[in-house]
Amino acid sequence: MTSDQSICDLSATALARAIAKGELCSRDAVEAHLARIAEQDGKLSAFVTVDAEGARRAADVCDAAPALIGPLHGVPVGIKDLTDTAGLRTTYGSVLFRDHVPAEDDLVVARLRRAGAIILGKTNTPEFGFGAVCTNKLCGPTRNPFDPALTSGGSSGGSAVAVAAGMVPLAHGTDFGGSVRTPASFCDVASIRPTPGRIPSPRRPLGWDMLASHGFLACEVDDLELALSVCGGGDANDPLSVGVGSDDGLLARRPRIAVTPDFGIAPVARDVRARFAAACDALAGVADVAPSSPDCVGAIETFRTLRAAHIANSYGELLRTRRAELTPTVIWNIEAGAKLSAEDYLNAERRRTAIYRSFRELFTSTDFLVAPAASVFPWPNEVSDVTAIDGAALETPIDYLAVTFIVSLVGFPVLTLPALRGENELPFGIQIIAPPGCESRLFAFGRPLEHELGFSHRRPPL
Repeated sequence: MTSDQSICDLSATALARAIAKGELCSRDAVEAHLARIAEQDGKLSAFVTVDAEGARRAADVCDAAPALIGPLHGVPVGIKDLTDTAGLRTTYGSVLFRDHVPAEDDLVVARLRRAGAIILGKTNTPEFGFGAVCTNKLCGPTRNPFDPALTSGGSSGGSAVAVAAGMVPLAHGTDFGGSVRTPASFCDVASIRPTPGRIPSPRRPLGWDMLASHGFLACEVDDLELALSVCGGGDANDPLSVGVGSDDGLLARRPRIAVTPDFGIAPVARDVRARFAAACDALAGVADVAPSSPDCVGAIETFRTLRAAHIANSYGELLRTRRAELTPTVIWNIEAGAKLSAEDYLNAERRRTAIYRSFRELFTSTDFLVAPAASVFPWPNEVSDVTAIDGAALETPIDYLAVTFIVSLVGFPVLTLPALRGENELPFGIQIIAPPGCESRLFAFGRPLEHELGFSHRRPPL
């Protein structure tokens, strides 16, 4: 490596390979990325906490090891600040936890460490992950590196910006309704939201809850596959992780793709539809493309109900005891679930089941389903919520996420890639959806899109 600039431009896979070959030491990789953070994060606010000394110590351990610790030996990563890191401040984006230091790692963090990854710090998120703009009372807004006046997206915006700006080659995120996919789309990076349970959450209070998932953001498909390979695998305390199958990633014929701009129901801006149509035209060069969608009628109301119930159950006590310290967005989210009945919840689960089966039916005749990864382009940081699209008012502040949360509802894995864009166009991504357990198929398909069609990350001007 000839300079810090070249180190920070390496993918996680390339960086791991260079360290393994002895072309680069872990300490140099850490120092280069810490320097990039010092240079860029003052204006972008991607990190809530940077653990420079801890990262240096971990790098020295890697460099002193007689053999590679694991596939991510010496590779710097960022961890979303919703996820526990032992000995490292974890705020969940809330002033209520500004001094909270967990005693144990979340399992996904522990697996990254066992693979040799070096945690540089915690990336910014809205309070408890609820918010369209990545900001809270501790940090932010996390600014879009392609235009700092614009949002990076919620709620894994800190991770998306850290990757896009070269502060880390790989970052962890979480996704409930689109929280890795929307920031990936806004910041021109790739992301994976795997099948729920693929990365276990053994401490999740609601063991059968499949709306939320760990995920990753990176500049290249290979990095996402590498991260999933070291963090995936069952855990007896996560019932969703038991029996999650996998595919071999191979298709013996030209892929068949169903494409939909909106699943028939999602509000999507006209300019996004135009960019999506152009992306579909490009996809027709490598696959058989046909318009089609599962039957998603009622999906928006279903997700609203299930999401509200989960949030009220998780955070209702905080609203009763610490309301004055919560952000307005969190208060709205908790209150939305306060009046739901058991019948409301079970009716939503009934409709969710029908939508899942419609997705399954579609995949009997197609290999992938492709949709936009965001319904709008990034908007100014000063605007806290999307309340209308193309002049049409939205019923609730979360409805702009329908194009992503419909997929969360049914738990199918999603690879997000940046679509082609002109010199002066804002980033825009597409969701590539496969049946549960088919992450390898997604990665195998994503690589030619990245390398042959140019559906790949381009660094912002720094």
